[in-house]
Formats: sequence, structure tokens, C-alpha cells
Amino acid sequence: MPDYVGAVDQGTTSTRFMIFDHGGNEVARHQLEHEQILPQSGWVEHDPVEIWENSKEVISQGLKNAGLTHADLAALGITNQRETTVVWNRSTGEPYYNAIVWQDTRTDKIASKLERDGHGDTIRHKAGIPPATYFSGGKIKWILDNVDGVREAAEKGEALFGNTDSWLLWHLTGGTDGGVHVTEPTNASRTMLMDLETLQWDDELLAIFDIPRAMLPEIKPSSCPETYGTAAKDGPLGGEVPLTGILGDQQAATVGQVCFAPGEAKNTYGTGNFMLLNTGTEIVRSKSGLLTTVGYKFGDEDTVYCLEGSIAVTGSAVQWLRDQLGLISDAAESETLAREVEDNGDMYFVPAFSGLFAPYWRSDARGVVVGLSRFNTKAHLVRATLESICWQSRDVAEAMEKDSGVKLEVLKVDGGVTANELCMQIQADVLGVSVSRPVVAETTALGAAYAAGLAVGFWKDTDELRENWNEDKRWEPAWDDEQREKGYAQWKKAVSKTLDWVDVG
Repeated sequence: MPDYVGAVDQGTTSTRFMIFDHGGNEVARHQLEHEQILPQSGWVEHDPVEIWENSKEVISQGLKNAGLTHADLAALGITNQRETTVVWNRSTGEPYYNAIVWQDTRTDKIASKLERDGHGDTIRHKAGIPPATYFSGGKIKWILDNVDGVREAAEKGEALFGNTDSWLLWHLTGGTDGGVHVTEPTNASRTMLMDLETLQWDDELLAIFDIPRAMLPEIKPSSCPETYGTAAKDGPLGGEVPLTGILGDQQAATVGQVCFAPGEAKNTYGTGNFMLLNTGTEIVRSKSGLLTTVGYKFGDEDTVYCLEGSIAVTGSAVQWLRDQLGLISDAAESETLAREVEDNGDMYFVPAFSGLFAPYWRSDARGVVVGLSRFNTKAHLVRATLESICWQSRDVAEAMEKDSGVKLEVLKVDGGVTANELCMQIQADVLGVSVSRPVVAETTALGAAYAAGLAVGFWKDTDELRENWNEDKRWEPAWDDEQREKGYAQWKKAVSKTLDWVDVG
């Protein structure tokens, strides 16, 4: 068997290709950013063709960087930004519209109408998630209702839907020349269209959204021994490589962090933050504003479920400081600047750019900065931005404890923001628990590699994967309880100021 497994990590701001050895160590990577298209307030789009072109380039260059060829890969996994919706033509491979990104809020009226029409409880029970702009179902409906010719094409089976996992898999396996149209349960569970118990598209949910079944991909396991397909010979992998693993990005990070036992949790810090708690084979229905989602489905094994707290804007708030305000030149400068002040100067920033996700689910919210005085500087705003990442994670952790009865003792963390050591210290401070970062911080790509490798026997079981996990650094809380609770009370007060800003009736 070849010595390596590859993974394509198609994220919100970039696409990367990574290669791992049997010990779960990174061998090579290549990464390219793609354009963030913002046609109007609340709308966020990507060009699917640019994403595919970047994917080809990062795979080719990643192999070249390592001095390897496709023959050195035992399998390929894919992980992806979930909920981001692509609809394309089966015959031409051309998208009918730009990809509508998970952050996009144009479907707020669709979501609110679902609640008014009494469909909210049905969607929550069957799909495990509330009607919200976040998920794919409303985005598919928007494209069907607003782009000429798409509904007719969908009913004929000519228009295909997929999150970016299906879009890439279709192209990697041949595209218009025999590309497979497949997804898996972690992505399908983010559409509002899949029944959590059966792991199949649900007729009642499809009827609620008026979405033709013919446009939906087949749902196969997240780790698929029978393979989804083989890489096309004329593609970037040169043929022969089996494509055997797909996981939505946050579930991939959960696997990469080896959270295989009920009660184990991780928090990924990327464009947004996503905390997942393994609940085992039991479907735990949240009463505290969390999502019930599929954690992973490995071959014929029982499905593992998770509770998830999804936060829309965390790392992208730092990006906003850089790109929109020009306060910093790169993400690393946020730590340097924030260290110039001892605290936030009583300033709080709630970056509700896309409304508030868990545990609030308020699409009417918008961002606020509160507590300003002449004393405040840009360093205070940058520090308040880092703190907002951590306070939002505490909101989710509190809800998770209420739903599960499990008190968080250690939080495993991963993703780009974990390079900011001040932010990780603040996270330990506001949670009052230890924060642990692994040696391989890019656990999203690693999790996709694990899913693919398990399917072909590159790794024999999850116990072998646990042996690969090693801690890089741990942060312990430095705040006392009084400081922590006073800060959290102020944060909750700041959140209250974001509400009722947009009319979504």
C-alpha cells in the first residue's frame, strides 16, 4: 500500500491540499485563497469555477512540493465548508449561479416564513436544525425561485445540487465524463432536507421547500470502503487514486481531534467557530439553541451524532479589521496590537455581521461596538475582537452543558486562530477550563485524511488514530471567578444591543 493519504480542505476563504503519513504528520501542503464576492449587504458568494481551478492547482503543487505522484497516495479525502450551496448543469458542468455561502443572509424571509407556516418544529425534529439562513435548503430554494430555467432543469434531473464536497467530487471523478454525484451524512445533515434517523432525503422536508429530489446527490458513508469513485485520469490526481472519505469541515476536525468517545468536545477557530460534543449513537435534541447533527458514519458502523454550537463570525472579524478597517496588516498583528493594552478598556464588540447563530438564532441581529469612550484606542478594539471570539464560545459551552449535563473540563482547540496565543489564553480565562492545542493544528484536513484512510485499511481503527494525537500547548485560566462572571455579564448586555436591528418579517 502507498505510504501517504491526501486531503482537499475546501474552506470559506481558501482551498488547501495536504498530505499525511501513517503517523498523522503533515508531509506537504499547498493553499490558495479565493475571492469573497459581496454583491450587497448580507450577501456572500464564491465562484465555484475558481474553487475548482484552485483545487486542481493545490493538488498538483502539493504533490510537487513533496516530490510525490498520485501513485504515492493510498486514498484521498475531502472536507469542505458546509452549507455553501452550488447548483450546476450536469451536461456542461457550468454553475447556474455563484455558490451561496453559509454566511449569506438573503434567505431570511424564507426562514421566517417556514416558522410562520408552522414547519419549524417538523424541520427541527427530522433534520435536527432550525429554519435559518445558515443551511443549504433555503439557498437551494432561492436559486430555484430566482434564477431563470433552474427549476425546470432540476425537475428534469439536469440541474445538480451539492455543497462544495459534491461539487469537487463530481469534478475529480470526471465531471461531465462520468463524474459521481454523491455526498455523505455530515454534509446532508446541514441541508434541512435529511432525516437524522434514516440518513436519507425526506419527502416531507423536500415538499416543504419545494425541492426536486432529482437534483440531490446520493448519500453514502463518510468513510466509504466501496469508494465514491476513482480519480479521473485527466484530472490533477492522474487517475487510480480512490476517493473514500468526505466529512464536513467541523465534523472532520472532530475526527482529527480524535473525539470518538461520548462527552469529548473540540472547538475549531476559523472564519466562524464551531464547537462539537460527541453524544455517541444517541440523537440528543437540543433545548438550548444548539444543533443536533451527524458526527460521522464510518462504513457499516453505527452513526455517531454530535451537539454543535455554530458561531458565524470569529476569525472573519479579524479579517474585517484587516480588510475593511485597515487597522492591521495581517492576522498575526492582531495579537501584537492587543497586547499593547491590559484589557478591553470596557469596550465590547459583538460581530453579528450575519445575525447571531448558536445559541440565539437571531437573523435580525447586527454587529455592535458598545462602551466606547475617548479613552479607547484601536488596540482596545482589536483586543475586544479577540475577546468576542472567546465570549461567543462561552455562550455555546454554557448551552452544551445544559443540554448534555456534561461539564467541560478541557477544550481541545484547532484552526487558524489558535496560532494567536493571547486569544487562547483569553479563551481559557473566560471559560475557566484548560485549553489544549494539538501538534497538528490543521485537524480539519487530518480528519478527512483519517476518514479516507480508514476506508482502505491505511489505518485499521480509531484506536490507532488516537495514538497519533499529541498536545502542543496548554493554557490554564488566569482570571478569578469574579472577573470572569463580571465580564460575561457585560458581554450578555452587549449581545442584547444587537437585537431587532433588521426587519425580517
